[in-house]
Amino acid sequence: MSRGLAIIGCGKMGRLIEQLAPECGFDVRAKFTRADNLHVAGITSESLRGVDVALEFTSPDAAPDNLRRLASLGINAICGTTGWFEHLPSIREATSAAGTALVYSPNFSIGVNVFFQTVARAASFFAKYPEYEAWGWEIHHSTKKDAPSGTLKKLAEEIRASGYGRTLTLTANRAGAHPGTHEIGFDSAGDTITLRHTARSREGFARGALQAARWVAGKRGVFEFREILGELA
Repeated sequence: MSRGLAIIGCGKMGRLIEQLAPECGFDVRAKFTRADNLHVAGITSESLRGVDVALEFTSPDAAPDNLRRLASLGINAICGTTGWFEHLPSIREATSAAGTALVYSPNFSIGVNVFFQTVARAASFFAKYPEYEAWGWEIHHSTKKDAPSGTLKKLAEEIRASGYGRTLTLTANRAGAHPGTHEIGFDSAGDTITLRHTARSREGFARGALQAARWVAGKRGVFEFREILGELA
């Protein structure tokens, strides 16, 4: 039996999720654009009737209110919007009070989340060798709004958390239709080590979000996508 899915944000990711949802066991029962959800007016118990989980891919200014409203209505959520994480403490509080669940990530690609861990491990080694300096670089399509992206910022956080405290330069390019490449490098006078993830399409992001939507059924609490990777198979 299909589970009911709501898609909040009908951009490129939302449309791709709608296309892939049936093969992942979901029936899309509600969709919301910015125009029909101003000030979260569209997200109601009536409009979400039959919905088990909502996928939120909107904008940093809209995501926190959307997530709070979903929690208040008892709907578990998956959020791929970036730029709102300063609101995470209040979102945790709202989710806990409602007894619902949220899975969030700056990037729902399984490959990218393994890449986070690979970069963190490498940074922990290079932190011990002062001759190595680090950089981060990315390229995305020209319509992507944030630069650097949430993914590149997350990579920088992983490097810092791994003990690398020296200068880390981040650069971002926006051009064409590129779905996304992220590169981390460590350079010394003797050699260069480069770690790179390249997305071939948005499909990996959409499928990861739908896998998270299957996983979140019956859960409570707030989880980062990378925390649940081992439970998705």
